[in-house]
Amino acid sequence: MTRKAENIKKMVISSKPENIHIVEQETEKIARKIGFCEDDLDSLAISVTEVVANAIMHGNGKDASKKVYIEFIYSKKQIEIHVRDEGIGFNPEGIANPLEPENLFKESGRGIFIVKTLMDDVSYKFHSSGTEIILLKTCKDTFKK
Repeated sequence: MTRKAENIKKMVISSKPENIHIVEQETEKIARKIGFCEDDLDSLAISVTEVVANAIMHGNGKDASKKVYIEFIYSKKQIEIHVRDEGIGFNPEGIANPLEPENLFKESGRGIFIVKTLMDDVSYKFHSSGTEIILLKTCKDTFKK
């Protein structure tokens, strides 16, 4: 995202599943302000919920003393959401394709796949202090529905 005419909002939450809702509410508040349509609001809610849940459950191992750092960078038509945990990281290429026959009945492994489908772009940064996932969504409809 270009750094011109943007707004930034930062949040830090402890790794408790009940905090996922707080991040989802903030995402919706910002996305509504931008003017995302209802379908895109739903896509953002699903994606943020999944990524923050992964940071809490997998990245930080549900350790409430560890934090999840969220940064919203947004402009009139676009939102970029950074979610960073304090975990040891993972290999996104190592996630099995949930559409392959041998993975169809597995209980996990669909979240990142779904997020990639719903967002315009998904990228990763690996830090010595955790993994950061970056979600990007552009508002296709500037009129609220």
